[in-house]
Amino acid sequence: MNEPLRLALVGGPMYDAVYETFGDDVAIVVQADHLSLNARVAELLAAGERIDVLATHGKYAPSQRRWLHPLDDLLSPATVGSLAPGAVELCRHRGELLCAPRNIDVRVLWWRSDRLAAPPDTWSELLASDAVFGFTGRGSGLFGLFYELLVGAGGRLFDPDGAPALERDAATEAITMLAALGARGPRALTTWHYDEVDDALASGAVDAAAAWPGATALLRGASVPLRAAAYPAGPRRRVSYSGCHGWAIPRTCGDLDAAVAFVERLCSAETHRIDASLGSIPARTDVLRSLAPVDEVDAERLEVTRRTIDASMITYPALERFPELEDAGVAALGGVLTRSTGVAAAVETICAALATVTT
Repeated sequence: MNEPLRLALVGGPMYDAVYETFGDDVAIVVQADHLSLNARVAELLAAGERIDVLATHGKYAPSQRRWLHPLDDLLSPATVGSLAPGAVELCRHRGELLCAPRNIDVRVLWWRSDRLAAPPDTWSELLASDAVFGFTGRGSGLFGLFYELLVGAGGRLFDPDGAPALERDAATEAITMLAALGARGPRALTTWHYDEVDDALASGAVDAAAAWPGATALLRGASVPLRAAAYPAGPRRRVSYSGCHGWAIPRTCGDLDAAVAFVERLCSAETHRIDASLGSIPARTDVLRSLAPVDEVDAERLEVTRRTIDASMITYPALERFPELEDAGVAALGGVLTRSTGVAAAVETICAALATVTT
């Protein structure tokens, strides 16, 4: 009898329903939030430990590239062809498909219709109001908000050739805006991760927040009336930090044929429908086309999400050392929120990290 496949999985309400369909032919080695998952997987793979299937993300897979099998010659053309081309491209690095996209992860704004007359259309409008905006005060979501504010104002992290291109004035403006939004939020905001933001929004502790598709089920059952709207626009652009969760096969895999078959199953319409039932936006084009709203608010959410996918998604350039940049940025931005670091110092930290990770 073959040994169970060893899986390393991202955990949380957005993801766990799919895992409930797994049988006795798998063993879950790690199940944790993505940053904790990445750290533990790096330890295991560096030590040569067997992992057969890995949950990863298009922005993290390049940093794991040395440990991953390219999937182009492993997955069937029909499977890859069933997935949204844009999602597939987000999961490529140096021409290689490092992970098979699980979903299209794009943020939209949710707002309290009993507290606000209309959703804020711009970040400046939001800041000029008395609305409390909730966001992650730590982790990748915090750096993602900085990136949204930066690009929305016309800034960038890299030039088209991948060289650092952060303008200090644009970075200062973005971090100053982030700090002002944070100062208005609850004291605990600096410790919030994704689930805490969703809980605060659903309970009415904040007036508006960005939410990933996986929070939809929670927000549908919120104790306050919530509606979805386009993400606030910056002075130059309306953007939403986006990406794709995906499935990868590490080189330490002990049963390649079984792992490929399992990833094919994870790419099936049936599995994508399970993810979609919790609000995720499936990467399979047939499932995405078939999504039907459950009510008027859900119809609004789907329409806003589709428009965002068409016009507003941004993501980071594929960068093997991206986690180092994100970690440095998160530490600097977290210091600004807790007032232990000044804005100018945070800008210099991010500039230094950009130079380091691109050398």
